[in-house]
Amino acid sequence: MFKKRIDDLYDAAAIIVGCFLTAASIVIFTVPNNIAPGGVSGLATALAHFTPISVGWWSLLLNAPLMLAGWRVMGFKALFKTGIATVMLTLMIEALTALVPGYTNNVLLASVLGGVLLGVGIGILFLRGLSSGGTDLLSVMMLRVFPNIPIGTLLMLLDTLIVAVAVFVFKDIDVAMYSIVTIFVSSKVIDSMMAGMNYAKVIYIVTDHSDEVTNVINTQTDRGVTVMPAKGGYTGEDKNVLMTITRRIALSQTLHLIKKADPKAFIFVLDATEVHGEGFKKYSPAP
Repeated sequence: MFKKRIDDLYDAAAIIVGCFLTAASIVIFTVPNNIAPGGVSGLATALAHFTPISVGWWSLLLNAPLMLAGWRVMGFKALFKTGIATVMLTLMIEALTALVPGYTNNVLLASVLGGVLLGVGIGILFLRGLSSGGTDLLSVMMLRVFPNIPIGTLLMLLDTLIVAVAVFVFKDIDVAMYSIVTIFVSSKVIDSMMAGMNYAKVIYIVTDHSDEVTNVINTQTDRGVTVMPAKGGYTGEDKNVLMTITRRIALSQTLHLIKKADPKAFIFVLDATEVHGEGFKKYSPAP
C-alpha cells in the first residue's frame, strides 16, 4: 500500500511537471510562430487559427473522442491517469496563455527550443508510463488493427498528416519546415530520456584470475558476475570470461577495480540501452 502511494505521488508530480513543460512549449514557442508540433497540439494550433476556440480547448475537444475510443478498447483503469493529464494540459495551456508572452523574434530558435521543452515534457510522462492522450493514444489503438506496423512509423504518419493540414491552413510551406524541426528535436529528446534512464555498460573480462576479479566486483561494486568457461583459440589455454553490467557513471571505477585485481585482464565494453532486473529497471508487462 505504501509503495502504491509513493508511485501515485511520482505519477502526480510527473503529470504536473510534464504538462507544464508541454504547455510552455506550445504557448511560448509553437503557437505564436504558427508551428504545428505534430500530434493533437499541432492540429489544435491549426484549428485555432480560424476559429474562436483556443488551442487549449481544441486539444481537449480533439482528445475527448480519442479517450472515449481508448476507454472502449483499453478499459477505464488504463486511461484514468491519461485523462487527468489531458485535462491538466488544457488548463495549463489556458493559464500560461493569459500569463506568459510568446516568443517571436526568431522562428528557427523557437522551433528548436519548443521541441526541447516539448520533448522533456512528454519524456517525463513516458518515463512514468503516462501520456497526455493525443496521437500517442491513437497509435496504441491503431496497433491493435495494424499490429505489424512499428509504433514509430504510425506516429510519423500521423504527424506528417497533421503538418500537411497546418500547411494548408496557414498557406505557408515554411510552417512544414519549422514543424519538422520541432518534431525531430522533440523525438530525439524523448529518445534520449527514455534510453538514458536505463543506459548501462556491459563489461566482458577474459582473465586467469576469475575468482579475484569476481570477488572484487561482488564486494566493492554491489554488482553480480556471470562466469563463462572459455578456451583461447591461439594458446589453447583454459580461461574464464566474466560478464558484468554497470551503470555508465560507475564504469571508470569498475574498470579500475578489475585492473587492480588482474592487471593483465583483457576487457571490452559494450553499450546496453535496455537492462531489466535487480539493480536496474523493473520489467512491467503491458496490461
